[in-house]
Amino acid sequence: MMDLDQALRMDPPGAPNDESTVEQKRSYEQWERSNRMCLMVIKNSISVAIRGAIPDSENAKTYLEYVEEQFKGTSKAHASTLILKMLTSKYDGVSGIREHIMKMSDMSNKLKSMDMEISEGFLVHFIMTSLPASYGPFKINYNTQKEKWTMSELIAMCVQEEERL
Repeated sequence: MMDLDQALRMDPPGAPNDESTVEQKRSYEQWERSNRMCLMVIKNSISVAIRGAIPDSENAKTYLEYVEEQFKGTSKAHASTLILKMLTSKYDGVSGIREHIMKMSDMSNKLKSMDMEISEGFLVHFIMTSLPASYGPFKINYNTQKEKWTMSELIAMCVQEEERL
């Protein structure tokens, strides 16, 4: 059975010539077939509009690098959008406190996947600042405690406070 991803894992072997061994020729043929299959799968997985913006390559590994280059700027823009959204998010009292916290946590997790991790302690404090003035006594109570809350504790306490209000 052939390794279909061989072209992505290994550099291409040298092109065979008259003095190449049978094993070298077979290795090159396997890599060449793997490369063609990978290119076919990759290109057919990308929409035509996007594919047109990616420089063509006869090497699957190189083609994937070109694809990655096209989306680097996009991920930076997405990260900036997420950060701005987190900074401007305020609990509106309509959607439910649990949902607000989960949205903030989801944005944090998306940033983490882009190598922009936000610590749990910072996120808890950040979410506390997004709560409205009606949560003032609740925030004061949290700030006077020595121990820090986890996200689970924050959700539980905020839900209790929401029910009290």
